[in-house]
Amino acid sequence: MNLKTEQVLKVDEAGRVWTPRELRDAVLDEFERSGMPATQFAARLGVKYPTFASWVQQRRESRRGSKSVQWVEAAVESPATARRKALTVQLPGGAQMEVGDKEQAKIAALLLRELAAGGAAC
Repeated sequence: MNLKTEQVLKVDEAGRVWTPRELRDAVLDEFERSGMPATQFAARLGVKYPTFASWVQQRRESRRGSKSVQWVEAAVESPATARRKALTVQLPGGAQMEVGDKEQAKIAALLLRELAAGGAAC
């Protein structure tokens, strides 16, 4: 993690550091690329986990309103020519899933609908 800031961060009367939105966004971008668990990332960053978790939650809620799910076109071979290949779907934040048959495709479609709708499945 090589996030650096040249600005002085404000501290409130209770000793809490106020982090500007731009810095929080940069931190959250780095977190999404890292693939690290939130608890580990927050500890490494030196931010209390509840604070970091609230940043992540706020970002998720703001993205739900922006409909940030992107769709891509995929070609699927006919069963006669397929040789047990799987479709790999890359999700934001680095998660991925492999879909190898009709049943898995149904589950994947449900998951993607939930993600697009901002459901609890994410």
